[in-house]
Amino acid sequence: MSDTVIPFIVLATIFALLVLALCLSGVRRFNLRRALGTVDASICTAGNSWQMGVCRYQDNDLEWFRLASLSMRPKHTFRRSSLELIGRRKPTGSELVKVQPDAVIVELRYEGQDILLAMRFDAYTGLSSWLEAGPVIGVGTWR
Repeated sequence: MSDTVIPFIVLATIFALLVLALCLSGVRRFNLRRALGTVDASICTAGNSWQMGVCRYQDNDLEWFRLASLSMRPKHTFRRSSLELIGRRKPTGSELVKVQPDAVIVELRYEGQDILLAMRFDAYTGLSSWLEAGPVIGVGTWR
């Protein structure tokens, strides 16, 4: 083989793997958004930086998936009965560049840990309704 064939094969393989990863990422994103109860939401836990992702409501869990990932498993899973809605607020000046436009910052507490979610206001109303419709903590019955 000539000296130019091997680098071409290596570059073509790398390019094909990148295209495959992009396609798989697009299929994953499509499948996540296709399911009912999913919203775009950035997350900030324990004072870390903001990460873009998708939240999905399940019967008893709120799952958060990273946007830039190929994994079908959620990065964070929060039990509905342990989530406490603290409130909402507008993004601060430094947060405006890190979250999506027209987002509200939702303040939650999960097992003593503060969690911030950035989502559109209509997604926030859905989240608050989902939390309010959940079981009463300690009683085990529906409201």
